[in-house]
Amino acid sequence: MRTCVSTQLSKNSSGYKRLRSHNLVREKEKRGCASWLTMGCGTSIAVENQGKPAETAMKAAILIQRWYRRYVARLEMRRRYTWNIFQSIEYAGEQDQLQLSSFFSFMLDNFTHLNGNGPDLISHLLDSVVEPWTEEGRQFKCDQITVPDSYTGPRLSFPLSVADTNSLLNAFKEQQTLHVKYVLQLLHETKKFLKQMPNVIYVSTSYAKEITICGDLHGRLDDLLLIFYKNGLPSAENPYIFNGDFVDRGKKSMEIIIILFAFLLLYPDHMHLNRGNHEDHIMNLRYGFTKEVMQKYKTHGRDILQLLQDVFSLLPIATVIDNKVLIVHGGISDKTDLDFLSSIERDKVKSALRLPKRSLEHVGLRAGCRSGRVGGGRQGWAQLDSPCSQSRSRKRTGRLSKQASASSSTSSSSSSSSLCSPCLSSRSNTPRIRGHVSPSLPSPSDGLQVPFLDSFVSITPPEPPREELEWRQIVDILWSDPKNQNGCTPNTFRGGGCYFGPDVTQNLLEKHGMTLLIRSHECKQEGYELCHDGQVITIFSASNYYEEGSNRGAYVKLGPELVPRFFQYQVSRSTRKLTLQQRVSVAEGSALKALQEKLFAHRSELMAAFQQYDTNNTGCLSVSDWAQVVESVLRLDLPWRTLRPRLARLAPDGSVEYKSCFEDVGPGQPVPQVAPNLAETLYRYRTDLEIIFNIIDKDHSGLISIEEFRQTWKLFSSHLGVTVNEGAINDMARSIDFNKDGSIDFNEFLEAFRVVHKLDVKEQQQG
Repeated sequence: MRTCVSTQLSKNSSGYKRLRSHNLVREKEKRGCASWLTMGCGTSIAVENQGKPAETAMKAAILIQRWYRRYVARLEMRRRYTWNIFQSIEYAGEQDQLQLSSFFSFMLDNFTHLNGNGPDLISHLLDSVVEPWTEEGRQFKCDQITVPDSYTGPRLSFPLSVADTNSLLNAFKEQQTLHVKYVLQLLHETKKFLKQMPNVIYVSTSYAKEITICGDLHGRLDDLLLIFYKNGLPSAENPYIFNGDFVDRGKKSMEIIIILFAFLLLYPDHMHLNRGNHEDHIMNLRYGFTKEVMQKYKTHGRDILQLLQDVFSLLPIATVIDNKVLIVHGGISDKTDLDFLSSIERDKVKSALRLPKRSLEHVGLRAGCRSGRVGGGRQGWAQLDSPCSQSRSRKRTGRLSKQASASSSTSSSSSSSSLCSPCLSSRSNTPRIRGHVSPSLPSPSDGLQVPFLDSFVSITPPEPPREELEWRQIVDILWSDPKNQNGCTPNTFRGGGCYFGPDVTQNLLEKHGMTLLIRSHECKQEGYELCHDGQVITIFSASNYYEEGSNRGAYVKLGPELVPRFFQYQVSRSTRKLTLQQRVSVAEGSALKALQEKLFAHRSELMAAFQQYDTNNTGCLSVSDWAQVVESVLRLDLPWRTLRPRLARLAPDGSVEYKSCFEDVGPGQPVPQVAPNLAETLYRYRTDLEIIFNIIDKDHSGLISIEEFRQTWKLFSSHLGVTVNEGAINDMARSIDFNKDGSIDFNEFLEAFRVVHKLDVKEQQQG
């Protein structure tokens, strides 16, 4: 009855609505009762079902976290050994340059002839340039250069204006080259200005909100332009300090020094430049700046290089902010004296690699020994002064500095400002521990060993002359590196300057009432680094220094409170699109290629050492023996066990097939073998040979005569202690004179001694 009534009710009537509401209430009550009756067991089932997925998810999260941590750790390991490879090879190259420079210095100081040709070949580059032109004469010579109407680049007028610096920046962004007339004018004006500057510049933050300090740029114009974009152009309100190493390695060194010198002349009180170890014409021979200048300014390139020798030597050595912050390029030593440094004639040190001339008259002896006696004759003296007497050693351990062998330090902890170590014995494959002097070598404090009558006597040398003391101070400032251990020791890794510890830093800062030392000179992955309890800051401004994505650049700003603020950046057109793993892989691949080239260049030594361990001629060694042999020969202090999978193949029994180290690299083209192991010698010392050639090729034409080629070989063989007879030299000269016109294209000759990676060749052929 009720149902019938309900169905007859209109849906819009109030009765229908009340009935429907009543029914809904009853349904809810039924559901609630049912849920109450089953609530006990139902709740436990729900919790149990929910717990299993949560536990599974937690285990999965832990597994993912562990995997990610291992992944990041492996990536960090690869990044670190890649960095160590780059840095070790870089410092080995610097040490090669120091040895070559010391060899040249020794020749100039001790020999008047080298097989009929000696100092005349190299003194024009190693000694300071003596020009017959006066300042007025050089200016007149510069004025005679005409600028053609077709030239569309910047036209400078002196004194410079903001419009001039803006035009330079815009021109270099458009890949334009400044005309040589304006380059020479700019360098002349810079030289005149720098002559008036002291060795140590004192600046104050009271005239500006903050001062910006930049580190090494090394010819990377994009980094400089990015700094100016982020931080603003130099001005009275935005002062800058650039801490040396403007040139070399990069391809835009000339543009960088033009921009920096222009702003120096425009804002002389707000733009400051310190000298770096690469503001050195001998360093420029190896690391590319000399070649860059000659390529960009062929006709007047030599005039520019000669003028730059003077300009570089006149750059200030240090800058001090508010009498509290010392800024130098490299570092300090326990002998660094800012008062003494302020009094030296810095322009006399054209190159920190050019050692002051030392003679036996300094120690009060005369060269009275007759040849034939023990240690007598020219060869006997070579043991004292020459960086290489009979054979060249490239080991970075157990070395004594030139000063240590020529005059002992007054303190056993003194750095001795070593630049390059004399070779006291022939090359040996016997491993030695890094940082420890071999017991067979005399200690730096043993005094000077001098051949006297028929035996050697030991004397205590007097205080070095002032010229040498000045040179030592500059070498320490330009070449030194900090270390975590106390004390001051010769920088055996670079081959120049010293390692200074926290105690040395604290002593110098306390002595001069300072609180902070800012230096550059070392590439850092993040662009900067703090050490010595925050008292030393390293700032490096060349990003992608070793390889695309290898490191960031940075600059630091100091305000009146002298609290450093760091700003990082990375110039990259492609790196931003790569993942972290891809960036590490790119840098790692480049580092491993460089390391494989090192292995190939030392193949004979490595094979001889491998075979000493492999007495049964199995072609295999244990991983431990393989790593020990490679380190004993290359002396790069690398984690060879970790690198082994990327360098050598394992045999089925787990031993290393040592010949597989050389499978992936080979020579660029077949080379006539006119003497035993001559080709390998050339691969190894290709850069040294190129430097010697550039010294002989005075017009930088790239062509030398057969006779000049012989002279190159005489210098080269004397430098290395390599004996190559005249017949072998003549045979090689004829074999590379392809068109038989009596001249040799040296660039083609060097290309023959370039290591080629076989995988790269295959990829090029497939492409």
